[in-house]
Amino acid sequence: MKIQRVQDLISIKRSIEAGTSEQQAVVKGIIADVRSRGDEALSEYTEKFDRVKLSSFSVTEEEIEEAYGKVDEQFISIVREAAENIRTYHEKQLRPSWMTTEENGTILGQKITPLDSVGVYVPGGTAAYPSSVLMNVVPAKVAGVKRIVMVSPPDADGKLPAAVLVAAKEAGVVEIYKAGGAQAVAALAYGTETIQAVDKITGPGNIYVALAKREVFGDVDIDMIAGPSEIAILADETARADEVAADLLSQAEHDPRACSVLVTPSLELAEAVATEVEKQLAVLPRREIAAQSIADYGAIYVTENIDEAVETVNQLAPEHLEVMTANAMELLGKIRHAGAIFIGRYSSEPVGDYFAGPNHVLPTNGTARFSSPLNVDDFQKKSSVIIYSEKALKANGAKIASFARMEGLEAHARAVEARLKNDN
Repeated sequence: MKIQRVQDLISIKRSIEAGTSEQQAVVKGIIADVRSRGDEALSEYTEKFDRVKLSSFSVTEEEIEEAYGKVDEQFISIVREAAENIRTYHEKQLRPSWMTTEENGTILGQKITPLDSVGVYVPGGTAAYPSSVLMNVVPAKVAGVKRIVMVSPPDADGKLPAAVLVAAKEAGVVEIYKAGGAQAVAALAYGTETIQAVDKITGPGNIYVALAKREVFGDVDIDMIAGPSEIAILADETARADEVAADLLSQAEHDPRACSVLVTPSLELAEAVATEVEKQLAVLPRREIAAQSIADYGAIYVTENIDEAVETVNQLAPEHLEVMTANAMELLGKIRHAGAIFIGRYSSEPVGDYFAGPNHVLPTNGTARFSSPLNVDDFQKKSSVIIYSEKALKANGAKIASFARMEGLEAHARAVEARLKNDN
């Protein structure tokens, strides 16, 4: 890994996935085609991109039963425990509707309503991601969403990974379709003969999925446009080099474009971690992917002191931030920008990926400066409630009408004045 000192402000900035003009054109064409031809287009794209001709997009109960037969009881037990941890954490995010009554009799409030329907995209490709199922579905269930639809690209045999199907069943998904890519996003957004449209789409995917989500946003809501995974580790001389290196590689193995960064005031730790990364890379099963990630987006920054290290981390605004320092909790208040913060030696990033309970769908590409992890609020909407009293309107009606006329909206003013006139 590259080691360098921080003098001026250091920031790794990779723009949110914009894609090439060719990729954008492909995605727009797919969406328009699925929108106009429905299942026929969806079937053709599935055959073209996933290399399988399906007789049905729907996952059957028989396929789910078959999936349970392919995984062991220990896996099922772990999934259930992880789902419970995620559920317990997200239940603490629930907020009630509320009403308040003013002295003049006016009642103001906020009504919180779950979304009617949500589509969850679960990626396929080089790995199966049952954890993504839990992290998207469980908070939606906690929020009260009635209809949750899952889509995921089929393999060459027209199947979904057994682990993904088991996680979906355990999380309570009853509507599952074998469809992936931009075509699946289009089906969720606009509907086909088989797949009824949803109100929001969540879940990660490749560049075509990301571009498709961006394209349909506005017709439906989306969670975020997520880029490749990131980790920053803020560490001092008390951290173990082998553990820091292992955590850096835990993200590097995701994607050649994943970003793994160590920020430390300790040159000794920096040199030891650089050596350890190369040592561990040599025996990593996904070493080709991880090695490219480390070569292109891995770095070690050596700062003058811990305060400079903290400020560097805040400028990076990483998706995942590990704090492995003496008295790590004392730094928590100084950290302003990070998707998820892991404090202490035993809080390795995979703990959050799979089991602890907080959501692992996190803001990337520096967007932790202004956005949050996927949470219960993402699956609910808020309506303001206004029950204005006669006393309040008589006291404030003239002010409201004056405000409206200041904006040149005479009908607004007259709508209020009509009630004042009729009550005289």
